[in-house]
Amino acid sequence: MTMWVRRLIVANVVVYFLTRSASPTLARSLAFIPAEMFLRPWTVITYMFVHATFGHLFFNMLGLFFFGSRLEVRLGARDFLCLYFLSGLGGAVLSFLTGLAGHYLPTGSLLHVPIVGASGGVFGVLYAFARFWPRDRIFIWGIIPVQARVLVIFLAVLSLWSGITGANAGVAHFAHLGGFVGGWAYLNWRERSIRRRRPGPAEPSTIDVVTGRMRMEEELWRTVPLNTLHEVNRMEFERILNKLASSGSRSLTPDERAFMNRMAGAL
Repeated sequence: MTMWVRRLIVANVVVYFLTRSASPTLARSLAFIPAEMFLRPWTVITYMFVHATFGHLFFNMLGLFFFGSRLEVRLGARDFLCLYFLSGLGGAVLSFLTGLAGHYLPTGSLLHVPIVGASGGVFGVLYAFARFWPRDRIFIWGIIPVQARVLVIFLAVLSLWSGITGANAGVAHFAHLGGFVGGWAYLNWRERSIRRRRPGPAEPSTIDVVTGRMRMEEELWRTVPLNTLHEVNRMEFERILNKLASSGSRSLTPDERAFMNRMAGAL
């Protein structure tokens, strides 16, 4: 388990037991109520650490545990946290917007219904996982194999249908959808930022310098003792080394190069 995945899980567990043992008003003060978004703006973040039941907490943390570590390794700690919290924020914002438009929905307005749970952030993490590893198989209940991209599409359609029709009441379906939207928006912004920083074809001198630096970086990577890396990091490190050997330097993405440099620099 990576650093921030572990810290997020611990924080969620601690807050769960605090809200169980403390005054009931604590849970309500941290919950997100769309109608009170501008009166209590901190709740667009705090609601992600509050859970209604132990099962609610368990399944959200299970998703974060399974998908979060590999994604944190791929993105780095800062981008992983940005993705997680902006996905949760997306869940809050979409819940607010659909609450305003509630008179168009069979469910009516949900502006005054408290929303809790890390589902928005976790759904953003799941979306990002499927974006980077779309064909990876996920075993539902440990039995049914489903590709990551298929699972995300299914959950998005199910959340949209349930949110519109009011099926499976008591679940914040639009917060789930907002998590997907927030994750999608952040990763698209991030990719555009990376492309803007890349040297263009009209800068041959810059490309020559970068190519020389790339060679030095790759030589450094090959000196890294794999047995000193965490198992999750080691698997990703070996995968990128194999990709480098088979497809060459230019096949590596900026994310992959950044990951390799972080691993080499941490030793």
